[in-house]
Amino acid sequence: MGLTVLLAAVALGVLAGTADLGWQRVVHEFVAQLTGGVSPLSEQEAAILWQLRLPRVVLAGLVGAALATSGAAFQGVFRNPLADPYLLGASAGAGMAVTIVVVFLPAVTGWIIAPTPLAAFAGALAGVGLSWLLGRSAGGTGTGTLLLAGVAVAAFLTAVQTFVQQFNTETIRTVYTWMLGGFNVGGWHEVLLALPYVAVASIVLLFSGRLLDVLTLGDTEATSLGLRPGGVRAVILCAASLSTAAAVAVSGLIGFVGIVVPHLVRLLAGSSYRVIVPLSLFGGAAFLIIADYFARTLMPGQLPIGVVTAFTGAPFFALVLRRAQRTSI
Repeated sequence: MGLTVLLAAVALGVLAGTADLGWQRVVHEFVAQLTGGVSPLSEQEAAILWQLRLPRVVLAGLVGAALATSGAAFQGVFRNPLADPYLLGASAGAGMAVTIVVVFLPAVTGWIIAPTPLAAFAGALAGVGLSWLLGRSAGGTGTGTLLLAGVAVAAFLTAVQTFVQQFNTETIRTVYTWMLGGFNVGGWHEVLLALPYVAVASIVLLFSGRLLDVLTLGDTEATSLGLRPGGVRAVILCAASLSTAAAVAVSGLIGFVGIVVPHLVRLLAGSSYRVIVPLSLFGGAAFLIIADYFARTLMPGQLPIGVVTAFTGAPFFALVLRRAQRTSI
């Protein structure tokens, strides 16, 4: 089912645009590329398909899968239905690093990797690393300590970002646009940049479903079953943070995917993370491809995809919060 939804979303994303390629001709184009046949598309239409639409759809699916599986992992580790991939300072670290690059880095050419995604990747990992170190230095390895450390680090890094912006207020719009996320300049280069990290992290998370199920029982029960909760939690958090950092580096900050998708999967398929994590991978990819479709088509000018996911995620977040409160009463 998840694969079917994903394929339908890919078809929707590939066919959307001002140039009407026609689904039959697109199918024949794929067949022609696989068999060495004659392409039914003109040279311009083929360029639109292979250099614009397809890499954008693939990148959106890759980022959506990364954020959704990371969100499922964070919710399992923290036993918190409101946990998301940016909980431990990933977004604040990425935002601070990108702001520093935009404000201070000279506009030079010849970079092997563009400085903005590189800074976002490093900043996201640094934010998570600082949260982890602060939590450990506070003498706790439990989820509550890590959550508080993440809040503190995020607040500090956001303050640094605001301070840096004051050195060049003309760059605020550039930073703000990046923080809303998008795939307007996404291509095969960005896909290849994020793919290795997302692939490795996703494999780790897919094989961690049973461990996440055990962690939901509590540290005492997990220890009695032969696990080391601290070590398991560290590995899963590292994988989820790596996946999030790669997604942030190529797309900016796109919120709510890591909350909405795992909860939808949980409602449809049950509470076992052996099911939630793999279905979140397919569901997250489909969700963000569809969100990007609406970002491209709702208005004459493209909306930032973060606006679309916020319209969907904010009400969903409120419903999850209300449900969590009712469960705790």
